Amino acid sequence: MPHTLTVDGKKYPLNSQQTLLENLESQAIKAEFHCRDGHCGACRCTLVSGQVNYITYPMAYLRENEILLCCSQSKSDISITR
Repeated sequence: MPHTLTVDGKKYPLNSQQTLLENLESQAIKAEFHCRDGHCGACRCTLVSGQVNYITYPMAYLRENEILLCCSQSKSDISITR
């Protein structure tokens, strides 16, 4: 069963083989980013529900329930707020 990505309450199909940033880009959703490898933190958002796996361990500081879109992939349905 395919996963879904919910962004600010709106649902989109989710490709778990791509990063969350790549998923947003494939849906033409504008997302802030600079580095694409977890260093700058520009793509930081709040994980409302779901689980992610990091391709590259983020170097940017993250608070509880924050994730970086550029270096994470979904492990389940994901809901985020930006």
